[in-house]
Amino acid sequence: MRESAALPAALPLTVLEEDEQMFRESVRRFARERLAPQVRAMDEAGKFAPELLREMFALGLMGIHISEEYGGQGGSFFQAILAIEELAKVDPSASVIADVQNTLVNNAIARWGTAAQKQQYLSRLASDTVGAYALSEPGSGSDAFSLTTRAIRDGSEYRLNGRKQWITNAAEAGVFLLFATVDPGAGYRGITCFLIERDTPGFTVGRKEDKLGIRASSTCELILEDVRVPATQILGEIGQGYRVAMETLNEGRIGIGAQMLGLAEGALEHALSYANERKQFGKPIGEFQGIQFQLAEIATRVEAARLMVYNAARLRDAGRPYLTEAAMAKFFSSLVAEEVASQAVEIYGGVGFTKDYPVEKLYRDAKIGRIYEGTSNMLRLTIAKSLLQRRK
Repeated sequence: MRESAALPAALPLTVLEEDEQMFRESVRRFARERLAPQVRAMDEAGKFAPELLREMFALGLMGIHISEEYGGQGGSFFQAILAIEELAKVDPSASVIADVQNTLVNNAIARWGTAAQKQQYLSRLASDTVGAYALSEPGSGSDAFSLTTRAIRDGSEYRLNGRKQWITNAAEAGVFLLFATVDPGAGYRGITCFLIERDTPGFTVGRKEDKLGIRASSTCELILEDVRVPATQILGEIGQGYRVAMETLNEGRIGIGAQMLGLAEGALEHALSYANERKQFGKPIGEFQGIQFQLAEIATRVEAARLMVYNAARLRDAGRPYLTEAAMAKFFSSLVAEEVASQAVEIYGGVGFTKDYPVEKLYRDAKIGRIYEGTSNMLRLTIAKSLLQRRK
């Protein structure tokens, strides 16, 4: 059957529009020219270079999806995913910094903030202020909504007490989206999201975690001791924190999928280069069938992950349902990243196990993909429940 001339042919998922291509190239240039030379030093120091963070702001990488009205790039969610992917090819630590900013913090304020909150915070988040998303607590990880941080009404303010843990970007952040309960007896219906400034009295950024991977990305505890927050600093409405969190975390999972995709692509690129350069028995190891089989298998998995991540991001931009696709993309990409990084280390052989070569770091960085923003087991449950519900 002939295709109707009235209907334009849809572009394949991996073919980018011209503006998307140009944006991706600018991020790729920054990652290779400015980020790559400092990756090893930042990993060893466990700290992201402040000058690189300033450059990320200057390039618009911290406010991709923020409206131009507030000083952002006015780009699409898909463009944010492209940036996260490109940064992760070189350094997953840089990628997760941009990921949390764009897919969690910025999106939550843009969707739930009042006009005054958008003007106050989005303009800062686009220009010079890092944001953090404070949901997890020592006793509430996968069961995130069993949180105990309490917010008690006190006149026109709320008084917050509690402790948060594993908060990404906390060391650099100037503003925090912090979730607390106003009524423990109400369960998730009591959870409320507050916008908290770093210098608020009683609010302290505590110990920084010494992590296996993504070491240049800060992960810290937060301590709240009688922190007074005006009611005007509530994001959304009282008791809507659960909805705020779930909607943003669904988008965040696509971001983590992009991070793991980029990591896998970076590991594959290193493996391909080394297979062409390393010689054994008089020829490059890439000419041996065993190595060729390894490369073929991991390249196929990477391509499958790319299609899943891009599809979820395109669905989100199109306003179509994407919860299941987001969970699948994050779940699958995290498995692929760990497998590809592991295979890359094996292709490098003994030197791949040393810090002299980049695949060792990517292998360490990959593990977190199966843990944060929904563990693999929790995502299995999410996907299965969605499938069963559709069947009903």
